[in-house]
Amino acid sequence: MAPSGSRSVDCWRVLYWIPVLFISLIVAWSYYAYVAQLCIETIENTGEKIVYLLVYHVLFIMFVWSYWQTIFTKSMNPLKEFHLSHSDKELLEREDRRESQQEILRRIAKDLPIYTRTMSGAIRYCDCCLLLKPDRCHHCSACDMCILKMDHHCPWVNNCVGFANYKFFMLFLAYSLLYCLFVTATDFQYFIQFWTNGLPDTQAKFHIMFLFFAASMFSVSLAFLFAYHCWLVCKNRSTLEAFRAPAFQHGPDKNAFSLGTSKNFRQVFGDEKKYWLLPIFSSLGDGCLFPTCLVNADPEQPSSPSGHNPSIKSAGESHQFPPKPLRESQSRLLSNGQSEGSEDRDTRGTSNPALTIEKET
Repeated sequence: MAPSGSRSVDCWRVLYWIPVLFISLIVAWSYYAYVAQLCIETIENTGEKIVYLLVYHVLFIMFVWSYWQTIFTKSMNPLKEFHLSHSDKELLEREDRRESQQEILRRIAKDLPIYTRTMSGAIRYCDCCLLLKPDRCHHCSACDMCILKMDHHCPWVNNCVGFANYKFFMLFLAYSLLYCLFVTATDFQYFIQFWTNGLPDTQAKFHIMFLFFAASMFSVSLAFLFAYHCWLVCKNRSTLEAFRAPAFQHGPDKNAFSLGTSKNFRQVFGDEKKYWLLPIFSSLGDGCLFPTCLVNADPEQPSSPSGHNPSIKSAGESHQFPPKPLRESQSRLLSNGQSEGSEDRDTRGTSNPALTIEKET
């Protein structure tokens, strides 16, 4: 017999799907209202009807596909190299003093590409997952796990938006906005006819009226949300980083991960243009390593003799991390001349003598 505690947790997890179910019902109704009531029942011009249905179904398929990918793409967690070994766990548990615990964590972190710190300058460690947090990784209380490049937990998709599905989330916002704008624009003339008594008094007129109101209201909210996340992509920030700048040894630096608009965009959408508009994973990197426009001269971290970010290795160079070599396209993010992100750097970061701008190879 299952414990009562596990049953209550399962019940709460079922409740988390209510927002997704609500959106799904709205979308299903909008499909019926647009296709059946507007296009088939109301529009009389055959050419107009065919064009509307073709464009509508393209947007509808891309919207649903992106939404599906955002919901059901499993969040990526830190690699095993960031998890504490059994002996390190025991050693950490035996220490009561915070200073001693930090010394142990610093010893473990010296072989890992970890450069961000807590606001107090301590090593970022997750007590729940028992691991050292990679840069831009955060623990999600709703998912109860550490998420790579966590942006936020979205109840409308019942999933964490992070490295694994951020591209899908962006496409979901884009296609849902286009979907609502298209419905609003094509439904507008028939909505006007409703108020001028130009439509027959049938069931269709009420679907047309509510369809216009729903699509227009969703368009406004989606436009603001999509514009905000476009700004985040251009700045190479997550929602969490927009509210609190990532901290390094030299202090907080809100622009440390920005490499310039073009390279920031390619980090999310990839190098191959044919995949940009498709909800297919094409983001660069592994979620644990992120190039920066600054080099952190941290004696506790592995240094790069070429002066580049340690996460970017030259071809053929032997290294233990990451387990798979970065693709050539990822290495090009910092190899094409001086970082474009230097324009965005915070003035406090540039004045720190421990930091220098990435130079051309």
